[in-house]
Amino acid sequence: MLTLVPTPIGNIADISLRAMDMLSHADILLCEDTRVTKKLLHILSERYNLERKEQEFISLHSHNEKAFIEKTSKDFFDVNVVYVSDAGMPGISDPGQLLVRYCQDNGVEYDILPGANALLTAFVASGFVNTQMLFFGFLPHKGKDRAQALQGALHNGFTTIVYEAPHRLDKLIKELASEVPDRRVFFAKELTKKYQNFFHGSAKEMIKQIPKESIKGEWVVVIEAGAARQSTLSEKDILSLDMSKKTASKLISKITGENIKACYERLLDIE
Repeated sequence: MLTLVPTPIGNIADISLRAMDMLSHADILLCEDTRVTKKLLHILSERYNLERKEQEFISLHSHNEKAFIEKTSKDFFDVNVVYVSDAGMPGISDPGQLLVRYCQDNGVEYDILPGANALLTAFVASGFVNTQMLFFGFLPHKGKDRAQALQGALHNGFTTIVYEAPHRLDKLIKELASEVPDRRVFFAKELTKKYQNFFHGSAKEMIKQIPKESIKGEWVVVIEAGAARQSTLSEKDILSLDMSKKTASKLISKITGENIKACYERLLDIE
């Protein structure tokens, strides 16, 4: 059997009794980082007298998850297998979903324990009343992919949540201030930890509220819902206009996010 076990996102006291029980009785521990998991188990043993039998630790992270699953046999799960990411809920911007799909496809029993999660904690803390939300995870780092993802996050009609690394947070603050200066946003720093802090107001106010020297740490950003931006132009409408296929491909790419080159090559095949 496989069990996905969430771990604290900062405050060790957020560990659940069920999580400790599963960690205690696991035969095999699949870990995003075995060093982090062993440190967690050591703290739990010292603070809560967690008793454990001898266990096997296996590294399972985003770079080897697919390869691991491809070579895994069904009988691997005949014992108690637990997967933990470094912090929070497995499968939320962390590995885990491919394991669940493997279990579904191969008739392996599995369970998911509820627990600490930065996404939901920040959403509730934001105070935004539109409970329909979208989670974008980490935005692409740069270039056209980031620009398109940011537009999608800002103009989808839903409260939107993103994670951001500290070395890119200043960039995100400036992007939000430029794109939607009057939109309300909520920034959560170091959730559940000693230096937890909340910042809220308009996007343009965040430039002054969050100085560069305060950026260190983990961040969750909640963007209040704005009007959805929808194009009324279809690809058929664009192709009916008096323009070259090269120009049409650029316009279609702008609207749909499709790669310009791939779009252009596809249009060339249309007669």
